[in-house]
Amino acid sequence: MKIAIIGAGGVGGYFGARLAAAGEDVTFIARGAHLEVMSRDGLQVLSALGNLNLMPVKVESDPAEVGQVDIVLLAVKLWSTGEAAISAKPLMGPDTGIISFQNGVDAISILTSVLGKQHVMGGVAHIAALIEKPGVIRHNGQMARLTFGELNGSESSRARKLHAACQRAKIESCLTNDIQRLIWEKFVFLVGLSGMTSLTRMPIGPIREDRVTRELLREVMDEAVAVACARGVHLPADVVDRQMKFVDSLPADMVSSMLGDLERGNRLEVEWLSGAVARLGLEAQVPTPINRTIYAALKLYAEGMAIR
Repeated sequence: MKIAIIGAGGVGGYFGARLAAAGEDVTFIARGAHLEVMSRDGLQVLSALGNLNLMPVKVESDPAEVGQVDIVLLAVKLWSTGEAAISAKPLMGPDTGIISFQNGVDAISILTSVLGKQHVMGGVAHIAALIEKPGVIRHNGQMARLTFGELNGSESSRARKLHAACQRAKIESCLTNDIQRLIWEKFVFLVGLSGMTSLTRMPIGPIREDRVTRELLREVMDEAVAVACARGVHLPADVVDRQMKFVDSLPADMVSSMLGDLERGNRLEVEWLSGAVARLGLEAQVPTPINRTIYAALKLYAEGMAIR
């Protein structure tokens, strides 16, 4: 299967490397030092599920050099979605699917507006991974799962082929006919994890153990669920209970990628997480006071600023 990975960071780098190692025709779209090192030394993945050293690696800075592919996996930061969608146009053939494995709930509408609904699929990635240094992906823990499907709920040939490729690569994966709901379920969790760890500058362990911060974490998620319901997204009645149970299963020292970005003075995705809950809540006339507060507390760091 011919696959292009736009965004060779933790998510794109890890899953792309697994697919390439299993024999799929994978090309990474990267930039900067990461591109330079991958071109020269290949791509290394450090993981409890098995290390990888890929050499050589197919990597380009310009998607136009790749040509049409079967599937595009999109794993860039949320603020780069529009730019990435435009850059993906040379990769798109008549039946090419593009799947966003990004955080948030805005990517699908952006991709659809640029590339057309017939090309856009939905996806959810569950993994904790990052670029440890150029050319090296560090996978933390053992969770590494992809869920994807067509927006209309059909089981397409391209989705089945990608699922088969994941199985060959020993990637835990699932085809679903309800990807929109699953995207929102993950969003509910991410809004809670990113907002509370970044607001408190603490890992999830202390947050879930303290009665006050645990209640606040739940309320952050409750607001996101209320917004989803107002927008016609049908989430299970126990969605927050299940997300809290998942939170209790996480390593106590787990933090969100947004907290990592905050500590390093990098740009933040808060505009598309708590900020999105606040924005969509305002549109739907749903109160979101806690997410509005988290957004306001982090907004001045959103473009990248060292913590004072």
